[in-house]
Amino acid sequence: MIDLAVRHFALPLRHPFTISRGTVAVQDTVIVQLGEQGCHGYGEATTNPYYGATVESLARQISAVAPLLRRCSTDDLEGLLDGLTAELGEDMFARCALDMAAHDLWGKRLGRPVHGLWGLDPAAGPLSNYTIGIDTPERMVAKLAEVPGWPIYKIKLGTDRDLEIVRELRRHTDRPFRVDANCGWTVRQAIDYSGPLADLGVEFIEQPLAADDPGMAEVRRHSALPVFADESCAVEGDVETCAGRFHGINIKLVKCGGLAPARRMIARARELGLRVMCGCMTESTVGISALAQIVPQLDHVDMDGAALLAADIAVGVVVEDGRRRYPDRPGTGVELLDGPLPGA
Repeated sequence: MIDLAVRHFALPLRHPFTISRGTVAVQDTVIVQLGEQGCHGYGEATTNPYYGATVESLARQISAVAPLLRRCSTDDLEGLLDGLTAELGEDMFARCALDMAAHDLWGKRLGRPVHGLWGLDPAAGPLSNYTIGIDTPERMVAKLAEVPGWPIYKIKLGTDRDLEIVRELRRHTDRPFRVDANCGWTVRQAIDYSGPLADLGVEFIEQPLAADDPGMAEVRRHSALPVFADESCAVEGDVETCAGRFHGINIKLVKCGGLAPARRMIARARELGLRVMCGCMTESTVGISALAQIVPQLDHVDMDGAALLAADIAVGVVVEDGRRRYPDRPGTGVELLDGPLPGA
């Protein structure tokens, strides 16, 4: 029998974070706690208006599976995850929070880290980038100066002066850049910008066009830089459609439903010859620690979500200057700072 507790947290950011669709200063997130035989596992799903995920919808959907959980055990993790998928359907954010918590609980009950149960080496895998949100060029330079030790920087774009921003940032660091337009460009802009961006030391472009824009194949053919899907690759079925339109995909756990579907997406992307990145939302150490379990399987990773916060709610995997430090604890290594949630 698995007990369930759910709680909403408001995560304050170090700086207001702006992308092409809007600005966030405080990020709402929902934390799931699953309890079984004295162990507690934790998962997370942040709210997101683009995907229709609210505190209320997440709490309602997650709470509705309590009867199913009482009939289940992490002794049969696959059966538990299959049951949650059947109950929650296409609500990937709710599925993600529960999937993360189930994997954490599974590892804690077995006394081993999740990555170890999968036979993965935590020392393997790429370093993380640090994301600089849209702002004035001067403020973006100031944000860069606050975190000089990171090995890679991801620059959010989608403004009327994108090349100016990258040129100005390049004056202050020789570290590699990645750029993410979050659907903010046209086909012509994506192609025309790619050459100058390549000259400025940009590694690749993330999601230049709207998710369903048919011009993406043309961008892939003519871009001077590799292009990666983000909004165009939300769930498992999207991996197939990205082949021929992108060079790689960026998997987000909240968008695909958690660790189990993410691992299947990685395997399918490899079969199709796509490069694989995983990213995060602005989220706490709960979500980042879950993501850390699959980093050894990736080509690139963006796991700076907790590093963007002014205050965290948990301890677990730490990401400093792009490098991961895993705690000596089982599961995903997460513990809430205030202890287990009441009710489980």
